[in-house]
Amino acid sequence: MQTFSLIYRYLIVFVLVFISCNQAAKKELPIYNPADVNPKLVAKSVRHINSNHKVADFKLQNQNGTTVTQKDYENKVYVVDFFFTRCTSICPIMTTNMAKIQDEFMSSDTFMLLSISVTPEFDTVEILKAYADKKRVQDAKWNVTTGVKKHIYELARKSYFAVSEQGDGGLQDFIHTPNFILVDSEKQIRGIYDGTDKGAVSQVITDIKILLNKRNP
Repeated sequence: MQTFSLIYRYLIVFVLVFISCNQAAKKELPIYNPADVNPKLVAKSVRHINSNHKVADFKLQNQNGTTVTQKDYENKVYVVDFFFTRCTSICPIMTTNMAKIQDEFMSSDTFMLLSISVTPEFDTVEILKAYADKKRVQDAKWNVTTGVKKHIYELARKSYFAVSEQGDGGLQDFIHTPNFILVDSEKQIRGIYDGTDKGAVSQVITDIKILLNKRNP
């Protein structure tokens, strides 16, 4: 009788886990357009757009001095953050959490990470390389990048909705944001998360799995 009861309990647990996994696989993540996001996070020129938003093409340079473009992320799910190596407040926490995401999806060939420096005038390739080595960045999985400041700031404000400040990407312009942005294989934004919050990081990992499961049912 006890054996039957134990088997019955295991069966219930198995069914509940199966149902939970099945529901997670079916969950639909929202698609974010500029009009769907807090206006403070979006450049004024694109706030009216309410459909078909896709992140713009980019051209950056990674920790190895290699040019990185949208082509490198084609058909990939990826997470983006904006940081700078001299930051001593939120950036170290964010980078640690990006490393956790990296480790979670190390074996996936359809997931990547992208970190973009907001102080490209200071964050040279050499500095990024030392930073990447210190933070356990895996080159094939995670690009830590620099580039033209105006281009980077336009990406932050018009493509990824990453910052609340307005500016022109000029010498005095500066952005500082804890946001992680989840992008799907169609270049659509599917989530915006606080990269310093453990619960939010757990949620982005869950949401990445949902997107990857839809790519590989």
